[in-house]
Parts: sequence; structure tokens; C-alpha cells
Amino acid sequence: MEVKYCLDCETKILGRADKKFCSDACRNNYNNKLNSDTTALMRNINNTLRKNRRILQELITTDDGKATVPTKKLTSQGFSFEYFTHILNTKTGNTYYFCYEFGYRKLDGDYYLVVKRAE
Repeated sequence: MEVKYCLDCETKILGRADKKFCSDACRNNYNNKLNSDTTALMRNINNTLRKNRRILQELITTDDGKATVPTKKLTSQGFSFEYFTHILNTKTGNTYYFCYEFGYRKLDGDYYLVVKRAE
């Protein structure tokens, strides 16, 4: 019978023939190491998207779900224009960039229109 070793700690495995790890801890550790690079990148992007969403949400203070804000206010709060979840092109030719249900579009001058999408 072939002797198998744990993929994480390389100790001898006892038990089933198809077993790859000696314990759940070794299985978790192995998979965490395997996915750590992508997980860190995704976590950073998701954190930026959540921050953008929170900033847009806080700017809308009226019941109509809209606000006009200067670019300086967005950038001073740490808004990242490079990160958004989707783009909406309207029939009138306007382009909105969304962070989940909150969107924004560039207006004339140094202003942005911030909107909340109706559900």
C-alpha cells in the first residue's frame, strides 16, 4: 500500500486512501496559502467599492435621491473614480457610473450629479 503525505505539513496520512490532508487545519492552511494572492487583490477592490458606495450614499441628503457635488468634495473624501460596478448609458446620451445602487455622472464645470437608482 502506498504511503501518502499531507499536502501542507508533509506528515504521514492515516485513514482513507483518497485523503490529502492530515487535518482540517492543514486543509484550511493549504487552501488559504493557495488563494492568498487573489484574495488580497479582491479584498482591496471590494473595500474600495464599498468606500465609494458609502461616500455616494452620504452625499445624497434629499428625498429625491439626487445631489450635485463638486469634484473636490468627492476627492477630498477619498473617492476613487477608477472603481465602479457598472455603467449605464441613458437614451439621452448621458453616462452614469455606478457603485452598486449609487451612481454619478460628470456635469458641466467641476461638478458631479450623484443619484440613487430606484429599486
